This record gives sequence, C-alpha cells and structure tokens, in this order.
Amino acid sequence: MIEGWIWWTLLASVMQSVRTATQKLLVRDMSAVAATLVRYLFGLPFAWAYFWFVWGSESQVFPEVGDRFFISASLAGILQILATVFLVRLFNLRNFAVGSIYVRTEIVFTALLGTVFFAEAVSVTGWAAMFICLAGLMSISGGGRLGKALLSDFLTPSALYGLLSGLCLALTSLFLRDASLSLNAGSSLSAAITLVYMVSLQTLMCLVYTGLRDARQLRLVIKLWRPSLFVGVTSVAGSAGWFTAMTLMSATYVKTLGQIEFVFSFFLAVYFFREKPSRSELLGMFLILVSAIVLLLG
Repeated sequence: MIEGWIWWTLLASVMQSVRTATQKLLVRDMSAVAATLVRYLFGLPFAWAYFWFVWGSESQVFPEVGDRFFISASLAGILQILATVFLVRLFNLRNFAVGSIYVRTEIVFTALLGTVFFAEAVSVTGWAAMFICLAGLMSISGGGRLGKALLSDFLTPSALYGLLSGLCLALTSLFLRDASLSLNAGSSLSAAITLVYMVSLQTLMCLVYTGLRDARQLRLVIKLWRPSLFVGVTSVAGSAGWFTAMTLMSATYVKTLGQIEFVFSFFLAVYFFREKPSRSELLGMFLILVSAIVLLLG
C-alpha cells in the first residue's frame, strides 16, 4: 500500500507546476511582489474553507497553540514570500535556466540544514536518491553546456536569486514542518492550521507592502482577477499537499520526491504543446524517475 505522504506529495507537485506556469504569465503585467500577493490573496478564502472542512470532518478538539508554532510558522511564512519574490524575479532574467537549477539546490539545503539544525535523519539511500535527482535536474536544463554555465555564471544575478530562493524554500519547508508537528494533532488538521495561519499572515504582509510601495499594482491584481484566482486555487491545493506530506514525512524526502513535477511538466509539453524533447531532457526525466524509485524502495 502506498503511504499517504506520497499521494500528498504527488498532488502538490502537479499543482505547483500548473501554478508556476500561470504565474509566469502574470509577471509580464505586474511586479514580482504583486505576483506574489496574488498567490496568497486569492488563495486565502480557499485556505480557510479547507481548514473548516478538515476540522469539521475530523471532529477533533482544536489543539493547544504555543510559542513554538507561532515562531516557526511566522518564519516559514516570511521565508516563503522571499523565496517567491526571488523566483518571480528570475522569470525576467535572460539566463533563467541557470538560475532555475540553482533554485533546485533547495533539496540539498533541506537535507543539510535539516540534519544539522532540525534533527532530521536522512539515510544513505535518501542521500543517493537526492543526488541522482539533482543530476537529472541538471541534465534537463542543458547537460554539459549547463555545467559550464553554472560555473561561469556563479556570480550573476540569476545564480544569486536562484541560490537565495532555494535556501529560503528549504528553510520554509523545515520551519513549517516544525510548526505543524508542534500542534500534536492529526496530520491533516495540523497541516490545515499551519496553512491558514501562514496564508493569512502572508496576505496581510504583501497587501501592506504593495499598498505602500506601489498602489497601482493593486489595481492590476484586481483587473487580472481571473488568472489570479486560478493561481490562488492551485497554490492552496499545492500547499495543502506539501504541508500534509511534510507533517507525515521528513522534508528532505518530500522535497526530493516532489521534483517529479518536472516529469508532469514534460508530458504536458510533449502531448499538449507538441514539443520535441532533447536527449538531455529524456536522460534527466529518467534520472528523476530513478531517484523516486530509489527513495521509495529505500
């Protein structure tokens, strides 16, 4: 029987690939912070609806919420905003492929920081799966040519934004898992409480910042409400998947398996957009599948 965290991770991966694709379109018309606001503002009603549904269906007493939860969840919320801003800014840079690979160092950061600071044990099999996955991601983005580019462009804005985004995403995963585990409730309810708190905090922060910095962006957000609503729905669905999976399993394992989103994106590109994959892309997809198999068998 397939464990629950696997299903939640697969759901999150699919939703993230769809949400990211839509956000790329939005950033053409609005700032990076406004595109980040869209994710939380339009997702907030759905986050609350998900919370009430889970709490009502599980009939649990609301758990005691302590300082550990508020500190960890608040840090996770702030770090996720920063990660999203860095990622959105990458969309406007010419060497986006290089920056994208640096973002994928997230899984390495998660494993290293989790092992050192969060007492998350990673087995030898887990480390092997992680590095096989990383090799696959590099192959997808250009193979040997990208390997040279990664070295030559190490000090470029793309590399910097990519590394910062990867680091913030890793810390987000670790802190949100810590916040969720501190509640001592069922996995779904703990994840739903963490989700609704973080999205509420993030919406407030982004609204205030955008309103003070450039109120015109708020009018753009309202004008583009249809694609923004889609981003909000898919963002909450993906976050519910990530949060629940990380409550059930180590963040390192969840993030490594989550890279299978590239496989979903690959099939969408081939079957819906009629794109022809290169050899390096096929090799990368194969390595990601291998890493998933190694992780699950281990």
